[in-house]
Amino acid sequence: MSHHSSPPPKHKGEHKGHGLPRGSERGSSSRDKDRSATTVSSSAPMPAGGKSSRTNCPPPAPPKTVNRLINEKSPYLLQHAYNPVDWYPWGQEAFDKAKKENKPIFLSVGYSTCHWCHMMEEESFQNEEIGRLLNENFICVMVDREERPDVDKVYMTFVQATSSGGGWPMNVWLTPGLQPFVGGTYFPPEDGLTRVGFRTVLMRICDQWKLNKNTLLENSQRVTTALLARSEISVGDRQIPASAATMNSRCFQQLDEGYDEEYGGFAEAPKFPTPVILNFLFSYWLSHRLTQDGSRAQQMALHTLKMMANGGIQDHVGQGFHRYSTDRQWHIPHFEKMLYDQAQLSVVYTQAFQISGDEFYADVAKGILQYVTRTLSHRSGGFYSAEDADSPPERGMKPQEGAYYVWTVKEVQQLLPEPVVGASEPLTSGQLLMKHYGLSEVGNINSSQDPNGELHGQNVLMVRYSLELTAARYGLEVEAVRALLNTGLEKLFQARKHRPKAHLDNKMLAAWNGLMVSGFAVTGAALGMEKLVAQATSGAKFLKRHMFDVSSGRLKRTCYAGTGGTVEQSNPPCWGFLEDYAFVVRGLLDLYEASQESSWLEWALRLQDTQDKLFWDPRGGGYFCSEAELGADLPLRLKDDQDGAEPSANSVSAHNLLRLHSFTGHKDWMDKCVCLLTAFSERMRRVPVALPEMVRTLSAQQQTLKQIVICGDPQAKDTKALLQCVHSIYVPNKVLILADGDPSSFLSRQLPFLSSLRRVEDRATVYIFENQACSMPITDPCELRKLLHQ
Repeated sequence: MSHHSSPPPKHKGEHKGHGLPRGSERGSSSRDKDRSATTVSSSAPMPAGGKSSRTNCPPPAPPKTVNRLINEKSPYLLQHAYNPVDWYPWGQEAFDKAKKENKPIFLSVGYSTCHWCHMMEEESFQNEEIGRLLNENFICVMVDREERPDVDKVYMTFVQATSSGGGWPMNVWLTPGLQPFVGGTYFPPEDGLTRVGFRTVLMRICDQWKLNKNTLLENSQRVTTALLARSEISVGDRQIPASAATMNSRCFQQLDEGYDEEYGGFAEAPKFPTPVILNFLFSYWLSHRLTQDGSRAQQMALHTLKMMANGGIQDHVGQGFHRYSTDRQWHIPHFEKMLYDQAQLSVVYTQAFQISGDEFYADVAKGILQYVTRTLSHRSGGFYSAEDADSPPERGMKPQEGAYYVWTVKEVQQLLPEPVVGASEPLTSGQLLMKHYGLSEVGNINSSQDPNGELHGQNVLMVRYSLELTAARYGLEVEAVRALLNTGLEKLFQARKHRPKAHLDNKMLAAWNGLMVSGFAVTGAALGMEKLVAQATSGAKFLKRHMFDVSSGRLKRTCYAGTGGTVEQSNPPCWGFLEDYAFVVRGLLDLYEASQESSWLEWALRLQDTQDKLFWDPRGGGYFCSEAELGADLPLRLKDDQDGAEPSANSVSAHNLLRLHSFTGHKDWMDKCVCLLTAFSERMRRVPVALPEMVRTLSAQQQTLKQIVICGDPQAKDTKALLQCVHSIYVPNKVLILADGDPSSFLSRQLPFLSSLRRVEDRATVYIFENQACSMPITDPCELRKLLHQ
């Protein structure tokens, strides 16, 4: 699939590739590579088609009947419940029907805030004639990729392996035995000059199935076998993991080569927030502080974070970050907002504050969490998945991308007409804000970024000048300008509330909720904001109450916001995948360190035990993405091997195992960590930049973690002062343990040596254990700070 042809890159589909990110994807996860043209992949040849535009398709007929998706909970499936397509959810009923009628399965995978998924539904799935073609010749199955990441990953692997890319909507044709034989992404409904239309693809596949079915089946089996061999990750003959020093150096060099010196980030365009990359750079800086490369790593990460925060990818009016920037300057975003971005970015901006001491980064982190609290939080403590990019400019109008977020000069002038007192020239509050954020009469959105002409004359706010420069331009004090801009943004925010809102995906995923628990816990602890730690606690309680089956010890993948603030479950439940366990365990470990409530640590241990039973590969090492039974129908059982928009669950699991070993002393978890890192060593050796989170864990494992033990009364001021000192410093490779002196406590039972530690002169006392050595006891926070900075 070409990524440089029409339609231009304004979409919501993402892509996850394998191997070293190329060109614009470098360092920003090829999972999120922009998709700007149709892809068709096949295990048998498919003729090329032509180009079509959205405007050429006939208007959809009004819905007449509902299909069986009306009984589903997924917002994405419900969006298709009124299609004239006879959709099935993923399940045995559809598979049995395909076998009985000897028909191929048409599988379409997407998610509810996906722009090109909306486009394909509007153009094709709402079309009566295309619906008849589908219903007569295929068994049609619709999957929400966020509910079933295992299904998505298996068939995306096929699409990526047999074409030049991937993305959503992902459309794949399967044999009744679920073997893929043709796949692609977005299809326009009709042929054009350069692209094949969906109707043509359907008719050609029908002909191929009738005339060459055996060849299709043979090719499909051959491709599946090749994919299985290619995707296998195993310990093999290796005895130990790769060298952390070598992997670190290679990963850093690959990032350094692709770095954008002017605007930050690791691509030309599109550009994505890449927390896994930034986490790696901060960690690399810490272990190379006295070298030029270490300084370079810190500079790249801090500069990227500052440019992102000043760019239009951050919502300056309502806070939070959009999915990605369509340009090199971080200016015009794809406006969708995802929970997993907010969770990870809140942590990385907090780390930037710990490292730099610059309040700018702390303010950004707090703003992200303010947005999540206001917009993505359920009253019971859970967190919603996403906000759509599309919304109607006015009530009753067709949704357009970014309509909720953009501004005309006229709107701003009307909202902010007040004169600015003390300015060196006549100036209104609106003019000050427009100057600072780069608004113009003709709009500041380039036509190349607005293929449908929907944003003509509109503006996306982006910080164009520092507060000092804006103040100097008008002869004002910096603090006066800050106050005027904040007041102006608040007025825009209040005005924006009256616009039609974007669609909210109210599905709650265990994995993303786990990431968000980490976001609130880490930021709250580092900034000394107990209300944020309390919100992390509320999120963890939600997970335990609504997404955990006590009798089996298993996590549920999803739940949904019901009416009146209730929480609804699917029946039967969708059980958790590897990423659900890995991200929730990480969240619980972060919450324990932030709150010192050992019940969260206990639950983390129990979930890790369940994860090991359900997903561990005892033969090859590492974790499979799905349970053997849950994915029994799928042709592949895969291990996630790339840190992308979200970190690989195997990368996170490796670090969790390392931390759990330090919290408990259980040797089995260290053995599993080493085995996992060994299994992924070849992948890291070939493409370290594809697994920066795992490279980071490899370094932590080979350097060992610090055990920071604070002996003291949890409620005493001296204990809290020492805890806050630890939280305020960037120390990624550590576990923080509170020893309260109770020999019967959970942690004392896990680590008996805790009972031997004593307070000095009855004051809260710190002991640091590293490389089987213990520091002298410390009672002074300043002394502790010096030691941790060494």
